[in-house]
Amino acid sequence: MPLSRMTHPEFWQLIAASRAAAAGNQTAQADFLSEQLATLEPAQIIEFECRLRENLREADDYGILAALKIMDGYVSDDSYLYFRAWLVGQGEAVFRSALQQADSLAQVAQEGYQEFENLLYVATEAFGRRTGRPAEDESFPRSVAAERGLDYDLGSETKGTDWREEQLPKLLPRLWKKFGG
Repeated sequence: MPLSRMTHPEFWQLIAASRAAAAGNQTAQADFLSEQLATLEPAQIIEFECRLRENLREADDYGILAALKIMDGYVSDDSYLYFRAWLVGQGEAVFRSALQQADSLAQVAQEGYQEFENLLYVATEAFGRRTGRPAEDESFPRSVAAERGLDYDLGSETKGTDWREEQLPKLLPRLWKKFGG
């Protein structure tokens, strides 16, 4: 891995390795990621955070929002962010498929809340472990990513076509059948 950059394939390789190691346990997946990241150079940990945020922003899409609405029955800012983190945590194939057609999530989503809030903290934890620096340090992954314009709460514009609730059964029929109907 290059010293200061983490490529998209390297990011997705870490996600895939964490999924395999965790066998479906998100806490174990987050712990594995944090442990793996803590072995890297601080600049690489920051790049992981940036790649994560890029993917969270890429998943800011009305189709993904519709999928969450069907699966959980409601959407809040937090639930939408944690759902997109869950989507990233599923790996690149599921992520890309969902971005092309959100209804593909019917194949992988289970009953219950699909969220992965802990994924948002793995780089922060790894960076602290690796450097011993406090969270307020200006080189901290979250602040560096935000300075690069990679804030997943602000400045991200939802892509695609907005929908009304009554459109959901036709918009995402497989998800509707599994969760909404």
